[in-house]
Amino acid sequence: MNKSKILPLIEGAFVIAMGVVLSYAIIFKLPWGGTVTLLSMLPVAMYSIKHGIKKGLAISFIFSLFQFAQGIGDGIFAWGLTPAMLIACILLDYIVAFTVIGLAGMFRNKGVKGWVIGTGMALFMRFICHFLSGVVIFHSAGKLWEGFSTDNTYLYSLLYNGCYMLPEITFTCIGAVIMFRVPVIKKLIVRTAAQ
Repeated sequence: MNKSKILPLIEGAFVIAMGVVLSYAIIFKLPWGGTVTLLSMLPVAMYSIKHGIKKGLAISFIFSLFQFAQGIGDGIFAWGLTPAMLIACILLDYIVAFTVIGLAGMFRNKGVKGWVIGTGMALFMRFICHFLSGVVIFHSAGKLWEGFSTDNTYLYSLLYNGCYMLPEITFTCIGAVIMFRVPVIKKLIVRTAAQ
C-alpha cells in the first residue's frame, strides 16, 4: 500500500479519535437532555472537506459507531423503547445523524466560504435527524422547562433538539471559520482538495 492510501487512513483514525475525545469535552448539558460539546464534529467535517464526501462518509460512519457506544454508556437500552423503536433510534439518532457529517465536503472546491457552508449544512442535517426522531420515534411532548410545556410534538422536538443543536452548529461553524483561516490548515486542505 502506498503513502497516498495510507495517509488518509491515518488521518481518518486521528480525526475520529479527536472527535471522540472532544465529545467528552462538554461546554454545557441541558437539564432535559442534549449537550453542547467542544467542536467534536469539526475534525470529521474537516476530513470530509480535505478528502471528499466518499472518504468523509466512511470516516463519519465509523465516528457514528463511537457515538452509539457513548449512547450505550448513557443508558440508551434503559430508555424503555420497544425493539423496533430502539433500532429506529439507533439508526436515526446515531448512525445516520453522525454519518451525515461526512457531507461537509459537498462544497469543498468553493474555498473557505464553501467549507463553512458545507459544515453548517451537514450539521443541520444532523439536527433534522434528531428532530425526526423526536417526532416519529419518541412522539415527544410535555414540559420542556419550567413554565413551558406543549402537546405539539413538532414544536417540542424542534425546541428540544434546537436548544442544543443550534449552539453546537454555531460554535462548530465559528470554529471552522477560525481553523480554515489558519494559513497552514488552509494550504493543506486546498492542496489535497485540488488533487
